[in-house]
Amino acid sequence: MNVIGGIRRKGLLWKIALLGIALTISGCASASGPDQARERALSSSTGEVVIGAVWPFEQQNDQFHEGLQLALEQINQKGVLGGKKIKLMEMDDEASTTKGMAIAQQFADNPAVSAVIGHRGSSVTVPASRIYAHAGIVLLTPASTSPKLTDVNSSYIFRNIPNDNQLGQALAMYAGGTKHRNIAIYYTDDEYGRGLANAFEDQASQSELRVVDRLSGYKDTADILRIVDKWKTLDSDLIMVATRASEGIAFVKAIRAAGMAIPVIGGDALDSAEFAKAGEAVEGTIVASVYHELGASEINQSFRQQYIDKYGKEPGKWAAQAYDSLKLLADGIEKAGSRSPQAIAAALSELKSWEGVTGQHSFDAQGDVQGMSIVMKKLESGTFKRLDEVLIPNSL
Repeated sequence: MNVIGGIRRKGLLWKIALLGIALTISGCASASGPDQARERALSSSTGEVVIGAVWPFEQQNDQFHEGLQLALEQINQKGVLGGKKIKLMEMDDEASTTKGMAIAQQFADNPAVSAVIGHRGSSVTVPASRIYAHAGIVLLTPASTSPKLTDVNSSYIFRNIPNDNQLGQALAMYAGGTKHRNIAIYYTDDEYGRGLANAFEDQASQSELRVVDRLSGYKDTADILRIVDKWKTLDSDLIMVATRASEGIAFVKAIRAAGMAIPVIGGDALDSAEFAKAGEAVEGTIVASVYHELGASEINQSFRQQYIDKYGKEPGKWAAQAYDSLKLLADGIEKAGSRSPQAIAAALSELKSWEGVTGQHSFDAQGDVQGMSIVMKKLESGTFKRLDEVLIPNSL
């Protein structure tokens, strides 16, 4: 078999395997299924409570490990379930779908695992989540925003970050309150970019905005000049960017060099140290994010000081999301009075206005976070400064 044929065959096998998992979890749990086998194994466990954490730690840690460790230290001072320690198993998926799915299967094969926090990108989390759900493991994702994640009939999947629909709605609501009306959208053709761009465009008409153009990708400087000329002809007065930070930096720098000076807004992926330190071209960008380190709540002020005391720097959004994720799971375990994934999932579903450093959390029937604030921030002198807070309604 040639190399290309081998690759295609492997790709087909992955698709068949994923289809089988999806079909399995779409129905009711079987009394003899892997989820019930896990429940039986955990019912006799008396030692540490095992939780996995999967993230591209080496390539894109962004304080996520530090946030987890701070929460772990605090939780284990008292423990859960009458003093039991939480054992945190950190795994690096290298932002790879293949590696992420392999790690998910490792956790699925380990009957001691009750829950997993992860992954970072939706392209990894969505397929991996089907493995966790099939195995009866609670998945709490602090970063993946694709609506596809919770578009399955599974009680095990939770998301403690607003999804693309919520973030896109917040951006459109913010833009609708400004003088800008003719919006051009630039997005990456992946789960994140498409989802955020679609949600923004859907909300735009309700906010009296007009999307005059929408595009993904460009070839070279000549292509950028063509795009800028077109957007000027269409009287574009605002650009919405739905990309990761590195791609957003390259695109904003390119259009600025081509002579386009209109404001830029973007999603939570732009809220990063990489984007903030990218220079004058990206100054003034406004982003929708989930955390501001100077938030006034008592719990956030305490977290911020503890983080600074331990690590000597301000916590960012991923430190906050990691911290909240482990604290939230620990509270779910305590409320359930059990390490059983079914009991933990039920306890998370019943939480009302759980308060973390990123705000209040409840979950809807699909496992999506509700009531969590989305913070609008503007980049000024290399620092994101808070502009406003938008509370997204529960029904979208």
